[in-house]
Amino acid sequence: MTAPDILNVGHDCGACPIRHRAVCARCEADELQTLEQIKYYRSYQAGQTVIWSGDRMDFVASVVTGIATLTQTMEDGRRQMVGLLLPSDFVGRPGRQTAAYDVTATTDLVMCCFRKKPFEEMMSKTPHVAQRLLEMTLDELDAAREWMLLLGRKTAREKIASLLAIIARRDAHLKLKNAKGSTVFDLPLTREEMADYLGLTLETVSRQVSALKRDGVIVLEGKRHIVVPNFDRLMEETGDDSDGGMLV
Repeated sequence: MTAPDILNVGHDCGACPIRHRAVCARCEADELQTLEQIKYYRSYQAGQTVIWSGDRMDFVASVVTGIATLTQTMEDGRRQMVGLLLPSDFVGRPGRQTAAYDVTATTDLVMCCFRKKPFEEMMSKTPHVAQRLLEMTLDELDAAREWMLLLGRKTAREKIASLLAIIARRDAHLKLKNAKGSTVFDLPLTREEMADYLGLTLETVSRQVSALKRDGVIVLEGKRHIVVPNFDRLMEETGDDSDGGMLV
């Protein structure tokens, strides 16, 4: 579903492509009606800033289509990408008045936004929303811990493979499929953005992507279209075992 299609959906939550993974995933019909009264869509072009760190944030949102990055800037101007926001990810934090990070659209982006105060009030009255948000928060904590391992212990090749596997799995889950056998997806990041996110140089990223392509782990069509002939083979390159832990 394209961005214009999403914006034309209006209040029809049943047609939402992230319904099964978003913060509203457990909501009953009456709860969805309450959410519909406080929601609206916002669209952003690639490269556009959604919100700056420290700015007052009067909404929370779910990413519907597209990708955004979370970045933090140090006092001397150095910037570090600290997270990716993929479709169904939640933006903003109930109870916090300002944004903790810069949020920037990496691709054209559509977000389903909720006015913050009514959303916070609904959380206190609707266990399904609060429970789902807690689940998503704990998943994000697990992902952050895994990312610490990736940045601290994995080789450059393993880092690239891990990032590709993460994006492939999310793409498959959104399509209600399992990332098994052959899988296809579009890479949402440039080589420069991958280097920033993984703590590598641009040259290293390009070299490792070329090596994975040469070894038949991936097939690169154009600059962004990735074909993974065998997902298990890609997982072997991540340095993780079949349970997601690190190989000893």
